[in-house]
Amino acid sequence: MAITAPRGTQDFLPEQTAEWQVLEQKIRQICSLYGFGEIRTPMFESTELFLRGIGETTDVVTKEMYTFNDRGGRSMTLRPENTASVVRAFLEHKLYGDPSVHKFYYMGPMFRHDRPQAGRYRQFTQFGVEEIGSKDPAVDAEIIAMAFQLFHELGLNDLVLHLNSVGCPKCRPIYRQKLLDFFADKKDQLCDDCKARLEKNPLRVLDCKEEGCKRAAIGVPELTDNLCDDCKEHFAKVQEYLTKIGIPFELDPRLVRGLDYYTNTAFEIMYAPLGAQSTVCGGGRYDGLIEEVGGPATPGIGFAIGMERLLLTLKEQGLMPPVPKKRPVFIVALGDASKTQAFALQQQLRSKGMYAEIDLLGRSMKGQMKSANKLNADYTVIIGEEELASGQAQVRNMETKEQVSVPLDRIVAYMETHKKG
Repeated sequence: MAITAPRGTQDFLPEQTAEWQVLEQKIRQICSLYGFGEIRTPMFESTELFLRGIGETTDVVTKEMYTFNDRGGRSMTLRPENTASVVRAFLEHKLYGDPSVHKFYYMGPMFRHDRPQAGRYRQFTQFGVEEIGSKDPAVDAEIIAMAFQLFHELGLNDLVLHLNSVGCPKCRPIYRQKLLDFFADKKDQLCDDCKARLEKNPLRVLDCKEEGCKRAAIGVPELTDNLCDDCKEHFAKVQEYLTKIGIPFELDPRLVRGLDYYTNTAFEIMYAPLGAQSTVCGGGRYDGLIEEVGGPATPGIGFAIGMERLLLTLKEQGLMPPVPKKRPVFIVALGDASKTQAFALQQQLRSKGMYAEIDLLGRSMKGQMKSANKLNADYTVIIGEEELASGQAQVRNMETKEQVSVPLDRIVAYMETHKKG
């Protein structure tokens, strides 16, 4: 039986990888405009990090993590998301000693044992940003603006920002009790997961997608009506900044996100043409996370974008940026001595930054010219016995069909003058 890729994973062949590189280049460009630097963290961490950082009642922790014991008996987990890892790195390298605002971005694989579907895999790639060190609501608006600029420059314009505040440790306990009181006589209507969540984190019930839980939550008190004065002021200021820069938003009191570390601002960006699976970006503030993981109280906010889904969206909408393709110089060699000369010339061209190829399958001249056409070569250099004897190669412009004789020791200089890409 043939060995295949594990369910929920995929291979990316060179043409597909080229599309990824175009998208990654655009992301890096936007990040540089906003002053974010790249951070790379391990693909597995101590399981405790995710238990404390994400929350033991979340679906990610209870159902989706890839956890294993290493040879030392330590429990390790393939990272299901990267915010906790970035926070761990922030603490481990004592970056909190620098009172400035720290801006990080990452791109890399995450792992969740979820049901595979279009744009969602068990090994998937996330791009995300984390801005740590400031509680200023301008930071909240800044990273939302950053996501919007990225989407707009990729051609995704029919966007809707869903916005909410999930409160803070001062006002959330009061709201928590209101939720417990509200669901007290509705427990039998909840799914098994939500019955367990109700005692540990009743806010998570509002995030459940089960129809029975949705019906049970009809009429539930809204969190935004129960915010403390500080949270109300913060949320109002975020909306003011967004309005000032022309980003439209809808207030969504049911939006709580799926991870326990969120405080204050929570948001999702929807792309309407996708229909039911329209979320292309999600994030929020996590002012208590660093303290939860063992560091000093430090505010932070971030978002993440699933890149497989983003690529799929761009393709479905006909918005995938064209992949630039370099055109080679193809050196046609006829005979062993000519091939040796062609091999040396190939390396000389490459050393000058030019893409060059020779035939490696022993093809005839006709076959080699076919290969040149298949690779979309802009020039071919033909070297046979006569060319070796005369010291003059035949150089053909594949677009104009013009062919000239060029001394073998002048071909590199000729290409530097004539080759455009």
